[in-house]
Amino acid sequence: MLLIAPVCDGQDVGESWLAHQWADLLSKHARVTLLTSHKRDHIPPSEQLSGVRVVEWPEPRGVGRFERFNSLLQPGYPLFYVRARRWIKAELAKGTHFDIAHQVVPVAMRYPSPASGVGVPMVIGPVGGGLDSPPAFTLEEGATPWYQRLRSLDQWRFKRDPLLRRTYEQADCVVGIAPYVNQLLADLHLQRLETMSETAVRRLPPLVDRSGRTGATRLLWVGRVIRTKGLRDVIRSLSLLRDLDVRLDVIGDGNDRAACEALVRELALDGVVVFHGSLPRREVDAFYDAADIFVFPSYREPGGNVALEAMASGLPVIVCERGGPGANVNEDCAITLAANNPDQLARDCAAALRLLSTDRQLRLRMGAAGRQLVEDTHLWDHRVKKMLDLYDDLLGDSV
Repeated sequence: MLLIAPVCDGQDVGESWLAHQWADLLSKHARVTLLTSHKRDHIPPSEQLSGVRVVEWPEPRGVGRFERFNSLLQPGYPLFYVRARRWIKAELAKGTHFDIAHQVVPVAMRYPSPASGVGVPMVIGPVGGGLDSPPAFTLEEGATPWYQRLRSLDQWRFKRDPLLRRTYEQADCVVGIAPYVNQLLADLHLQRLETMSETAVRRLPPLVDRSGRTGATRLLWVGRVIRTKGLRDVIRSLSLLRDLDVRLDVIGDGNDRAACEALVRELALDGVVVFHGSLPRREVDAFYDAADIFVFPSYREPGGNVALEAMASGLPVIVCERGGPGANVNEDCAITLAANNPDQLARDCAAALRLLSTDRQLRLRMGAAGRQLVEDTHLWDHRVKKMLDLYDDLLGDSV
């Protein structure tokens, strides 16, 4: 198989890490050729992946200087596209055969694939993004950087960009990360559309016994501290729970942290909310173990792997019903919230926290159900098996 991922790095985060999981795990079942690039100051994928034929190009100079801009717009992608398409055509001209091509990242639905239209059955995805903020929340999000405003062009490009339309309409299958993607792609003439979360849990952590805990109920929020991730709403909800003995640990950093810290002071929640900043993976795992409830009401979240990590750790979760987190849970393990406006979200979040904080047995039951759901559905092994079954179905025989 031909695997296409403009970024792939098991020592990085985000899409680079996701692509590395796909390459590593699919290589256990298929002969994988990976087309990718690498950051100049990172270990190349060819040195990280054994059992994978890696064709890689260095990232263009200067591209990685602005991390957020780079992750959103992938300014190095046009050069990668040209190099990869040229390589694919040259290999096919030499007689190289690929059963299937699969472009796994970028997740955002704004990039044509170099494998489109070359005569190899193609899968693209899981893809997502494109969620807008509910209007009542936008006033608190502040000025949107110019490069983020370019996302508004995505739907226009699906109507006007022939390369992008060809990628999606000629693909044998498009995989969306959640059901909402179906609506975003409704105007395209897709051959097939499936749904699968773009992320998963590699393995279940050791089981934690929370049945005999005493003291404050430990709440946990993990993520990039930006307005859309819902941390302000959690903080506001705590001002409605002053009669309860709860503590919120915040793991992560971002441009909304100062506003969140100011809100804590304004609401006199010092000592209730503790900001820990960005932490190494092993320390984050320790916070999952110490927590009793995971609360993450992100209202514009396409994926939301942190909720899956919390469920794997045996925690009940509170998430918004829109986007990926709401699609990855059920009522046995999660309380899902609407996101109509900040006041409503804070009130509903407070009600959910009150319910779980005052009912230990409910917390334990929901935590156990979430862990079981991850074991049954949200491990990487399940994602890979489902993808391999899709390949088989598309090809009509075993890969």
